[in-house]
Parts: sequence; C-alpha cells; structure tokens
Amino acid sequence: MAPEKFANPPQMPPVFNYTVEGIESGIDDIVATLRKTIDDVVASTTPETATFDNTLKPVLDVENKTLGENFRICFLQNVHPDPAVREASLKAEGKIRELEIELRMRDDIFQRVKAVYDKNQASPTLETESAIILGKEYKQYVNKGLLIPPGPERDQFKKSQLELSRLCLECANNHNNEVGGAWFTPEQLDGIPKADIDVDALEKGTGENEGKVKVDFKYTTVTPLLRYAKNEATRRDYFIAEANRNNENIPLFQTIIELRDETARQAGYKDHADLVISSKMAKDSEKIKAFLADIRTRVGSGGQAEIAVLRELKKQDYAERGLEFDGEIYAWDTGYYTRILKQKDYSLDENEVSEYFPMWKTFAGMLEIFEKILGLEFVELDDAAKARLSPTGNAKDIVWHEEVVAMSVWNDEASGGDFIGYLLLDLHPRPNKYGHNANFNLGPGFLKEDGTRMYPTTSLVCNFSRPSQGRPALLKHAEAVTLFHELGHGIHDLVAQTKYAYTHGTNVMYDFVEAPSQMLENWCWTPDVLQSLSSHWETGDKISTELINKLMKTKSLNEMMATLFQVLIGTFDLRVHSPESHEAVKKMNCGLLWNQLRAEISGLKGPEDVGRGMEWGNKYATIGHFIGGYDAGYYGYLYSKVFSTDMFYTAFKANPMDGEVGRRYRKLVLERGGSMDENVMLRDFLGRDPNPESFYKDLGLA
Repeated sequence: MAPEKFANPPQMPPVFNYTVEGIESGIDDIVATLRKTIDDVVASTTPETATFDNTLKPVLDVENKTLGENFRICFLQNVHPDPAVREASLKAEGKIRELEIELRMRDDIFQRVKAVYDKNQASPTLETESAIILGKEYKQYVNKGLLIPPGPERDQFKKSQLELSRLCLECANNHNNEVGGAWFTPEQLDGIPKADIDVDALEKGTGENEGKVKVDFKYTTVTPLLRYAKNEATRRDYFIAEANRNNENIPLFQTIIELRDETARQAGYKDHADLVISSKMAKDSEKIKAFLADIRTRVGSGGQAEIAVLRELKKQDYAERGLEFDGEIYAWDTGYYTRILKQKDYSLDENEVSEYFPMWKTFAGMLEIFEKILGLEFVELDDAAKARLSPTGNAKDIVWHEEVVAMSVWNDEASGGDFIGYLLLDLHPRPNKYGHNANFNLGPGFLKEDGTRMYPTTSLVCNFSRPSQGRPALLKHAEAVTLFHELGHGIHDLVAQTKYAYTHGTNVMYDFVEAPSQMLENWCWTPDVLQSLSSHWETGDKISTELINKLMKTKSLNEMMATLFQVLIGTFDLRVHSPESHEAVKKMNCGLLWNQLRAEISGLKGPEDVGRGMEWGNKYATIGHFIGGYDAGYYGYLYSKVFSTDMFYTAFKANPMDGEVGRRYRKLVLERGGSMDENVMLRDFLGRDPNPESFYKDLGLA
C-alpha cells in the first residue's frame, strides 16, 4: 500500500463534465483572452522597445493558464460518448485553429518578435529555454507567410490557411466517426479464434446481406482477421474494403496537398516538405529522402528473402489443403503466413503467449518498471478518492467515460515523494472513439508566477480488446509493446520540468518525439523484464523460459518487410508534399501513387495483380498522420529510431533495470521536454554525437 502522503495530491485533477454550452463559452473566453494579450503587447511596445520579457513572455504566461482547458475541450471530440459534445469540441478546435492563423498573420506582433529575434541573434543573451521558444516562434511566423508583403497575396495565403485547417479537421472527424465494415458469412471467417472475433456476437445482415455478419474496420478486428482467416478471398476482400473505408477523404486530401504546396511556395519554400522539415532536427528534406532511400536499399534484398519464405509456406499450405496455388504471395497473405511461420518454425502460438499478459496486470507491471528505473510511484484513485479530489465533489466529473482509470503520480520517497501529476487511462474501443493508440496531453506542466509548479495531466487513449469468453482483456506481445510505447509518451509528459507549457513534455521536434518511447519498447524484448511482467490469467504462473526463448527468436522476424512498410509511408508522405511543380500536385493521383509505391517498395503483389487495376484502393486516406500533424513528418518514426536504438544500446542494454542510469536519463532527456536543442540533449546523455550504428545493427545490417 502506498504511504498516506500519496493520498493527498497538492493539486486537484481537471474535470471533464463539459456541456455544449460550457465548451462554447470556455473556448470563446480562451480566444478572447489570447487575442487581448496580443493586442496589449502591441499597444505597450514597439519593434524598437520589444524584448522577450515584454513581447513573448506575456503571451507565454497566458498560454500557461489557458492551454490545459484548451487541450481538454478539443480532446473530447476523440472520446466523449455524447455526439453533441463531440461536435462542440470539433467546432471549438476549429475556432482555436482560426485564431492561431489570425494571430500568426498579424504583422504588428511579428515585427516585434522579429526585432527580439534579430537582437538575440546579434548578441545572444537569453537563457536556453527562452531562446528555443524565440527561435521556434520566429520560424512559425515566417512559415505562416509573414515575409509575404501585405496585400492580395498575403490575404489569399490567410484564406488558404483557414481552409487547410477546416479540411484537416473534417478528415480527422471522418476517421473518428467511421462505422463501416465488410459483410461475410460465418464460414468465410473460419479460422479466427472466438477470443479475437466472436462471430456470433457480430451484427447480423438483412436483405442482400442475409446470412452474413458485419466485420468492422477497428484496430482490434483488422489484425486478427488478416492473421487467422483461412479463406484467402476473405482476407483479400477485407484488405481491399479496409483500404477504402475513408474514401470521403479523397477529395479533401487532394485539396489539402494542393493548398499546402501553394502556401509553402508563397512563403518562400520550394515545397511543403521543405517548409516542414526546415523546422525539424533533420533540417533538410533532401537529406531525409536520401535517408529513406538508403534504408530501402539496405533492407530490400532482406525483404525479398522474407517474402520468399512466406511464399514457400503458402505453397505448402495450399498443397495440404488441395488448393491450386498461383505461385504468388499477396499483401493480404503476410499476416496469415507470418503467424503460421511462428507456429511451424518457432513453435510459437501468439494466443498462448497472450494468456500470460492480462492487460491490467501487465500494465501494473509496466508501472513497476518505471518506478524502479525512474524513481516514480503510481497510485490508482478509487471512487472515494476521485470524489474527494474532484473539484465538484463528483467522482464521475474527473473522467470522460466510466471506463477511464485515474492515477496520481509521484516521485518515490527516496526521490523526495513530490507530486508529479495525473495519468488517465482509456484502453478499450468504443463506437465513435479515436481508433488507434495515442498519448494526449490534457494539461501541461509549467512554473507558475509564484514559483510553484502546475502539475500535468496526461492520458493514454488505446483500443485493446475487451474481456471476452470469460477471460480478462489479454495482450498479444505486439500489443504489450504498443502499450509500453504509449505509456512512455505519458511518462515523458509527466516528468518534464520546464518553465513554460510551450516546451513541456513531448513538445519536442517531431522527428525526435518518438525516440524516448521507441527506446522503451526494448524492455518488452528483454527476457527477465518480460518474465516479470507476465502472470497467467488463470493460474498466475510466470511465462516459461522456453516460451520466452521462442518469442525472443521472433524479434527480427520479417523485420525487413515491416521496415519497408515504414519506408513506403514515409516516401509517399514526401512525394505528395514535394512535387516538382504546383501543376504536378494538381495532376497527382494519390491512390495510384500509393498503390504504385506499395508494389515497388514492399515487393508484394496486390489487388492490381488479380485484375483490380492500379486504382483499386485509397489506403493513404485512412492514415490520420497525414492530416494530424505528421504531414511531411512520417519519416520521423524511422529517423527517431536511430536515436532510440543508440540510447538503448549505449546506456541500457547491459542492464535495462539500472536505476542510476534511468534517473540520469530522466534528468538529461525526459525532464528537459522541448526546452533545449534535442541534439544537445542527446550529446549530454550519450557523451557524443548520436550515430546510426545501433539502428542498423538492430536491423541485422551492421
């Protein structure tokens, strides 16, 4: 049991009992406050008298006070059960985005920020965090067109920015509210374990779908269907249907990439990728294109070898079942035959492994790992504690859904026992809920004007399978890795110790933000750690050394194919955001481009090879990253892996549970948030510049 002091956090948790009217008035107050703050700065300064303290600090102080409510209001569109609240949240985010564009395009405030920036460039006097913010702010104004002379062109730029914001929100809303599916007979779903998809519980069809059941496109359905459905036609038809689940986004995305290209060129860049990457760690879009091309070259032959193994398995399978084999392995076959490969060559049954990882027990074990290596303490809040701590006295008000679990987070007693913040967990799928796995900051930390700290609130929103068939929710090993990854983002958010909300937690460069969480994935591939996390859902037994050894042997299984898929997404992202000319982007057929790149890079056959043509689907329109902040930035998943593997192999590989190293990592990387240059952060932690040796070693390419 946690010490008594951990029962009384010095700060109440935020509330989520918003009504539509509360959202509307709340966001209007925030908009008015931010606009007035800029007006006041302009009224009280000139470019000649502007300093960081009288120009940027007043805005940062107001953001400290308003960002938390801003984040919470805009977050509700992803999770709230009430459609009216979700709609109000979506509209509220639209207002905030419009305000940001309005303020970013005000020449009066830009001239003052530019003056401060120029002075600091000529004679640097600002401390590190302030200098980082100043540089980012100046760059954002430039990217929003403030170097375009006032007049019709700048007016058109602003109009385009507003339309971009609206279109991206519409696409994201389409993703969240997608409720489609594909219809199959129960016989066509043969082979899928009932624990993964309970066919008897699926929606029954009528009319033309009489005798069929509806299979949705949720994360928890896609993976098991493509892994277990014996009927290749089922896998093929589902693969095609899932790739077309968000076709309403096709014309929206086309307009988005045209407007992005147009505005980037107006702002003085050669294309949108050039604009975006110039503000990231990589700096140069051509460098990233070469990076992806190099990885593709290095892993290409390995990917083909992996495909050859699966092709041979398929040949054997078809022979055993008396089916005619056409000699090909298709994109919808890889999950199915990878699973069979694990069973035949590694004697590994993923479902058997999952029985040792009931979700909540596994999560508790993950928290214990963070307690040991980072010096933390996690305390779950029961209903009584939630009611006692709730600002309204109502336990239900500090969560947005009855399934959400709330925790208070502290430094352990050896580290002082100080409060750190709140962690909220929403881990199962629901209709109209955000459909993937992510960390959302719901209130950044910062240093208040009186010198005390505002503590952060962060959340994990995931979609792991619910309890079924009398069993608790069980995690496949890959899901355990995902949960640990997202928890890593949450910990980054919680332990940051920055002066301003602007730089708090995961507010780092997008091509670094994944590195801390990617590094933590290695703990789920460390035998001793994995065994400590395990507890059979029925017996409580630890997973056997034999089963762990089998699992360890699959760590690099089909890793080349998986890496090529990441290269595919990153390459498509850069292609659509770096056309040769603006006319070229207008003529771009994104569905055709995606399918061509998929065939070329993955080396797998697809629907185009079975008579569906090259424009059979629009998988790209289902990928939220392209409209959710990762535009021209998806490469960051591979780029940051260079840093994550370097950190792990250099500091943690010898002993992943070394608390001394863990606390040093917390201090030099996590606590700093985005308050300093990430390259400097890495040099401080590694003792040298980062290099890709461990990244390629991990891929088996050293």
